Amino acid sequence: MIAVAAVGISTTSCNDTQSYAELLTDEAKSVNYFLANQRVINEIPADSIFEEGADAPYYKMDDDGNIYMQVLKSGNLKDKAKNDQRIYFRFMRYNLSTYASTGVMPSGEGNADNMSTASTYFNFENYTLPNTSGYGYGIQMPLYYLGIDCEVNLVIKSQYGFSSEISYVIPYLYNIRYLKSMI
Repeated sequence: MIAVAAVGISTTSCNDTQSYAELLTDEAKSVNYFLANQRVINEIPADSIFEEGADAPYYKMDDDGNIYMQVLKSGNLKDKAKNDQRIYFRFMRYNLSTYASTGVMPSGEGNADNMSTASTYFNFENYTLPNTSGYGYGIQMPLYYLGIDCEVNLVIKSQYGFSSEISYVIPYLYNIRYLKSMI
């Protein structure tokens, strides 16, 4: 009887995995940790004219707080993305869970600094294509408001990030420059 109880206790004490709900709570804490040192505006400007620059606020882009956008450069507002238009982008992203746990922004990953990497693009609003759906909804959000040649910082929670990484429940800070297709 004691042996069975000991096995039961050791089995439950070795379970270090978190539930999905706990992972989402940790993700929210990581995002809040980053945003605590930023100016945040909890709505999109009514006239869709965003402050821009390195000191611009982060705008809450959806009701649930899954995406926050800081506009560094608005781009040409007369040249907005059209449905199914190919949009190239360069990005660098930073793991906000690592930042929250260490207090130090980790090294970025992406293609912003390496022009020899393959082109990264999506077709605006066409989520039937793997090249578009794979990057997630959050990457396209700025193009609903800004010109194609804009540059932004985005905080994106996992549900709106790369589709292959949703289950990891890791939020990222992205720096993205959008470029028009020459085709």
